[in-house]
Amino acid sequence: METFISDLSKKEFPSSERISGKTVRISILKLIQKEYPHFTSENQLSISELNDYRERYIEQFLTEQIGALTDLEKTVLASLKERSTLTDKIDDENQGMTFGQRIADKVASFGGSWTFIISFMIFLMIWIFGNAFILLNRSFDPYPFILLNLILSSIAALQAPVIMMSQNRQEDKDRERAKMDYMVNLKSELEIRMLHEKVDHMIISQQQDILELQKTQVEMMNQIMEKVGK
Repeated sequence: METFISDLSKKEFPSSERISGKTVRISILKLIQKEYPHFTSENQLSISELNDYRERYIEQFLTEQIGALTDLEKTVLASLKERSTLTDKIDDENQGMTFGQRIADKVASFGGSWTFIISFMIFLMIWIFGNAFILLNRSFDPYPFILLNLILSSIAALQAPVIMMSQNRQEDKDRERAKMDYMVNLKSELEIRMLHEKVDHMIISQQQDILELQKTQVEMMNQIMEKVGK
């Protein structure tokens, strides 16, 4: 297998990975020259080394746009470098929930349903009708139903903080979803920028090949013209 020596790392790579410095975009070339001042468009490097500098360029671009990178941006950049997806970073919503959090969610779900409303109305009607008409003088909670008022006040006092706990958990989940949406959108934008860079590289490479072909054709035409002139 034919190989070549990279002018950057001085390492040996397969010839199929050879990239001419002429086909490297100016922005990437300047980034390379910051670390390797001797590297010019006349030198060559491998595709893996070029991809490494593309990723550095994306990181530099991101830093210039938003300043210091947060953990979210660092996670996105790590995902780009590792060629991995972000879906494995998304935790199951029910994973790691405590017993109290599960109870709070169930209480909030039941307390905000028609089942609870209808059941509670039936309970109130039975309580009031039973104490006012059925039990009469033997009622355990005669009018004005002081015991019922105590029960209702206790339920309201306990239900409100439980529902607030569930709402706070829901807000936390919404924030996590918003972070994941931001990370996915940011990665998509960076992937598109890298795709544009690769497409530009392909176009420049094709232009170089066409120029070399045209030079060869001109040389052949000159040789033919010289032979005809003789």
